[in-house]
Amino acid sequence: MKDLVLISGSSHQALSKGIANYLGIDLLPVKLGKFSNKETSVEIIQSVRNKHVYVLQSACGNINDNLIELMILIQACLMGSARKISVVTPLFPYSRQSEHSQSKRLETCSPLAVKGADHLIAMDLHDAQYQGFFKIPVDLVFAEPCIISYIKHNIPDWKNSIIVSPDAGGAKRAASICNKLGLNFALIHKESSSNRDGENNESMGLIGAVSGRVAIIMDDILDTGKTLKVASDMLRLHGASKIHAIVIHGLFTMDAINLINNSYIDDIAVTNSVPQDQNSELCPKLHVIDVSHILGETIRRSFNGESVSHLFLH
Repeated sequence: MKDLVLISGSSHQALSKGIANYLGIDLLPVKLGKFSNKETSVEIIQSVRNKHVYVLQSACGNINDNLIELMILIQACLMGSARKISVVTPLFPYSRQSEHSQSKRLETCSPLAVKGADHLIAMDLHDAQYQGFFKIPVDLVFAEPCIISYIKHNIPDWKNSIIVSPDAGGAKRAASICNKLGLNFALIHKESSSNRDGENNESMGLIGAVSGRVAIIMDDILDTGKTLKVASDMLRLHGASKIHAIVIHGLFTMDAINLINNSYIDDIAVTNSVPQDQNSELCPKLHVIDVSHILGETIRRSFNGESVSHLFLH
């Protein structure tokens, strides 16, 4: 792997170091900063000529600044005559825009984020079909193996549990984990109705029996925390004995920490696709699932031309 080079942006250097340790290599030295006028400054210290460069940057913190930094890193590698450039984004920027069904915005933003790159590695896209907007190969990484391992080793009574999707969009992800663990599945869904005045009313419904069971809520993104709060209220109302939550990308924006701390959720686990150090200090319920090894193995397999999908099928 002497021709493999790993470069980290400034968004999540701790994860980048974890991936480098898994691969048994050092991160390539890069000077990252800003000029006096606040423009992003990037300087790659060592040569990347004829190397396969993996650039790591996650959509967290100052997302727009990190996105520009990623684009400049890609351009610097191109100017440095890198043989191939792969972008690794544990949380891909602007991937939630698909919720608004504005295809022009998607077509503009998606390729722009990795313009000049030859290959993209992204982790648990909010919408899997989002990869269709790229003209370069896309390898999707799934946190599912890490989550299954976490459930088996950290939830003592997991065999008496039921996996809960807090909305219809996450049903497929939750059902996949159910099948691999041999567990039952429950779904929280929204019910809409109109009154005589034409006003729309929304209510929540639960499909599945959770009474006396350990409930494990599965979601891909925790943003404001409102979805998990409502889900935990619903599960407690229906008699769940204990409530765990597992989220892939934990953003914890706005008042999310307080919502989780004051909810019926007994504990919550998130991956380190984005930094969680500060959140861990503020939320005693929070546990972090390390995904550096699965990202590192994906990089190793892609570099050596091995199957990436086999990693998640078996």
